[in-house]
Amino acid sequence: MIQEEHLPAMQGMFPSTFSTCSNEGEPNTTVISQVWYVDEEHVALSFQFFSKTRKNIAENPFGYVSITNPMTMDMYGLEIEFVRSETDGDLFDDMDMKLQAIASMSGMEDIFELKAADIYKVHKIMNIPV
Repeated sequence: MIQEEHLPAMQGMFPSTFSTCSNEGEPNTTVISQVWYVDEEHVALSFQFFSKTRKNIAENPFGYVSITNPMTMDMYGLEIEFVRSETDGDLFDDMDMKLQAIASMSGMEDIFELKAADIYKVHKIMNIPV
């Protein structure tokens, strides 16, 4: 599912957008710092501070993420489904370290705090025409 061509878009060079929808049909889109490659079928999203998104995912586990390859500017859309949250371990520690680096480069060291690494199954990846 996730191919070599998608990996540069999962390195945090550009923020990604994450869209969810409540059971009542109310959409929410937020900007996220990291879409992290876990394996060929899973990504992890950095859970920092989006309460509306968390509420929507609790009601409806499906979402949509857009990512951008910084070398080619190719954009991809990922249809994803929430699997679980991790609040410790190697994945969490690696994502936290990367988030702190992103925060440091943007002067937001005291604002970015990783609460969890949320694991999602990728059901589909599609090219987004530019």
